[in-house]
Amino acid sequence: MRDGRASRRRRAFAAAGAGVLVEAAALRLRAGRFGGHVPVRCRAGHLFTTIWIPGGSMKALRLGWWRVQRCPVGAHWSLVTPLRRSELSEDEARAAAATRDTRIP
Repeated sequence: MRDGRASRRRRAFAAAGAGVLVEAAALRLRAGRFGGHVPVRCRAGHLFTTIWIPGGSMKALRLGWWRVQRCPVGAHWSLVTPLRRSELSEDEARAAAATRDTRIP
């Protein structure tokens, strides 16, 4: 019985680890980095910077690739998507860097 539980536990940890790796790889492809301070755009078009950690979130609800998070620009809840800094204009990059969400919920 113990071997069965240990095997299930190992599979669960392996699946969780694989999920984190997949999210980190997807973030690298989409935003050009593995995490940290990432510029994002909400569904209303507002730009701001948030802390994006693959496999974890303390101030957002994770929905696959997207996250539902409070937008500090428009003061509303919205889906946010990470952006690549190189694809932003200078004004957009400045706007995203000027507004950061809260560090802790």
